[in-house]
Amino acid sequence: YSRTLQISEPNEFDIMLVMPVTRLQLDECDDTGAYYYLSFKRNPKEKHLSKFLDEDGKLSAFKMLQALREIIKQEVKNIKNVEVTVKRKKAGSPAITLQIKNPPAEITVDIILTLEVQQSWPPSTQDGLKIEQWLGRKVRGEFRNKPLYLVAKQNTREKVLRGNTWRLSFSHIEKAMMNNHGSSKTCCESDGPKCCRKSCLKLLKYLLEQLKTIHTKKLDKFCSYHVKTVFFHLCVMWPNDTDWHWGDLDHCFQKCLGYFLDCLQKSQLPHFFIPQYNLLSMEDKASSDFLSKQINNELNNRFPIFQE
Repeated sequence: YSRTLQISEPNEFDIMLVMPVTRLQLDECDDTGAYYYLSFKRNPKEKHLSKFLDEDGKLSAFKMLQALREIIKQEVKNIKNVEVTVKRKKAGSPAITLQIKNPPAEITVDIILTLEVQQSWPPSTQDGLKIEQWLGRKVRGEFRNKPLYLVAKQNTREKVLRGNTWRLSFSHIEKAMMNNHGSSKTCCESDGPKCCRKSCLKLLKYLLEQLKTIHTKKLDKFCSYHVKTVFFHLCVMWPNDTDWHWGDLDHCFQKCLGYFLDCLQKSQLPHFFIPQYNLLSMEDKASSDFLSKQINNELNNRFPIFQE
């Protein structure tokens, strides 16, 4: 799905390339509960994937990405009327990035290798997705019955980067929550009451994007996923549509920033689906403090960054 939330000209898109797999064994590879080693249960149907196993019988994200890269490179050569290039590999990145040059603007497309397994979510997700008060228990149950997604993502906390870790991904659920974000069934429908949830998220993302543009090095630990996670926690804290009146946008946005600052100050931002996984570790406290300072500065000066 593409990043429709960009405020400025959308020039970056994510595409998940989904490969269905029957059954996998998941073994946690650290205490985050987000990263796993994958192996096949007895005699898998996926014979064609056996060449991507490493010597321990673990499915190698690295090998699969390499193979996919080659296929994409070959395919790109056949594209005649548009100039498409495969960008150089970034270490540890799960994406294969295409650069498409075609005036008026250049766009980049990230292709993300994703495995889809029809099996129950691992124990680390048990206490996550606390949306009962916001979207209801029934919706939570429906979400948890959806397949499990794993992306070929290098765990940067690993001492030896062997490229055989996979990370849980919930982007399909995140998208569903964004598309159906109201506690009432009619929120933001053409004739229903309009809320400011999406606008708050867009403003938060834009603020971080702009700050990252100015302070690239100091803020490289932060990405839009931090903002998205903050936003989902806020939706749970203020579950009612009346908490997000369209007319109260500026007030709501400031409340959002207040909560974000609180997370930064405590260095605590639990992953929305995997509560034991803290997205703000103590060793990045300096970056968190720096970001706090920048956000406070914007708040106190009536957001010069939006005036550009």
